[in-house]
Amino acid sequence: MSTNEPLRIGILTVSDRSARGERSDKSGPAIENVLSGRGWQVVERLIVPDEIVAIRESLVHWCDGVKLDVIFTTGGTGFAPRDLTPEATLAVIDRLTPGITEAMRYASLRVTSHAMLSRAVAGIRGSTIIVNLPGSPKAAVENLQVFLPAMPHAVQLLRGESGAELGHQAA
Repeated sequence: MSTNEPLRIGILTVSDRSARGERSDKSGPAIENVLSGRGWQVVERLIVPDEIVAIRESLVHWCDGVKLDVIFTTGGTGFAPRDLTPEATLAVIDRLTPGITEAMRYASLRVTSHAMLSRAVAGIRGSTIIVNLPGSPKAAVENLQVFLPAMPHAVQLLRGESGAELGHQAA
């Protein structure tokens, strides 16, 4: 990939009800709206049920096959029995990036004490960053905003690039 090549981003919504068509996905579009407002393009979007195999397979395909720079998952990070997104993510990443989720939880605790219930993880598989976001559109966007300032530099480091921010336009 050449210097300043646009970021390739995917959004994976994890929700049984949305996967069955019983509820519309509101978090995925909310995340995409923030990213497109910054001049970044989402090239992959998918809704999967809260099933560890479906989550894992999607993440692996997007990392190894599609070669996305960043994948945001939304949903499945809480305490409910079917909240398995962190486990699926841990099963596919090569390296943890705890600073991302620590920063998101820290910022979220200023909004709600429920932030301490987040089990979200973030990590790297190959040259792809995977970040778990909450399923609530409001919380997903709040958490996303915490990572966005560091995201272009993180991608540059994984690409082995230096210089200006990748595909970033002033907000």
